[in-house]
Amino acid sequence: MYDRIALVGIGLIGSSLARVIRRERLAGEIVISTRSAATLKRAEELGLGDTYTTDAAEAARGADLVIVSVPVGASGAVAAEIAPALKPGATVTDVGSTKRSVIEQMGPHMPAGVHFIPGHPLAGTEKSGPDAGFADLFENRWCIFTPLPGTDPQALERLSDFWRRCGSNIDTMDAEHHDMVLAIVSHLPHIIAYNIVGTADDLETVTKSEVIKYSASGFRDFTRLAASDPTMWRDVCLHNKDAILEMLARFSEDLASLQRAIRWGDGEKLFDMFTRTRAIRRSIIEAGQEIDVPDFGRQAVEHPHKG
Repeated sequence: MYDRIALVGIGLIGSSLARVIRRERLAGEIVISTRSAATLKRAEELGLGDTYTTDAAEAARGADLVIVSVPVGASGAVAAEIAPALKPGATVTDVGSTKRSVIEQMGPHMPAGVHFIPGHPLAGTEKSGPDAGFADLFENRWCIFTPLPGTDPQALERLSDFWRRCGSNIDTMDAEHHDMVLAIVSHLPHIIAYNIVGTADDLETVTKSEVIKYSASGFRDFTRLAASDPTMWRDVCLHNKDAILEMLARFSEDLASLQRAIRWGDGEKLFDMFTRTRAIRRSIIEAGQEIDVPDFGRQAVEHPHKG
């Protein structure tokens, strides 16, 4: 689909892209760039690309498609680095979880004649690094684009088709709407998980051994989210601050209401809420965004060819 694809950043998303691009033959050449020489060496050992460099500009030179897969706080620096090397007609996209911030950081550096199409594949695991990727990561997951005014329709369709061939479903929306939606479906759950696990860690009345020993009663489900990449999630919080604070305020209000129901023994209110939320889980399974497997055997079930 593209003669030369440059992957800038080779963590979970970048390495999964490298694997699916190779499997589906979506590029004539895969160029991999990452700042860390050790990470680059590991990507080479895994055979993820055709050429490897720690220089993002060198990777972007001559590329038809550049996919930036770095923590959102680094987006602007990467854009400034690759801008002089971009060829006319090239497409530049990203995979960041916050879109307004990425557009503000990367947009000013994009040269005329280059198609900058911000994107976000809603796919991931709690693992990170080049070893964490697998070709099926994007299968039946959504990839959201937040195109800028004046975006070339052909470039957008070509990039959409690329992601479809990676396994994704495609949606488009404006950046502000994306950031609000992601604040509730992704950012808030991760923040709550980090907080719950942190609270358990701080409790001196519960020993660590008991927290680990009895974790299967619910705690472990939060630890999966709380094991996610700290750099990425620090940047998400700093770069989607307004939407996250809005959702945290709503969550706090609902939590206070739940607290009152428990305090006053309002069993009817509790039952109604728990019944309503249970239906959401069924809807997610019916939508194909989760499988009805009760524990953490799901990677083996869902991704038997991982690696």
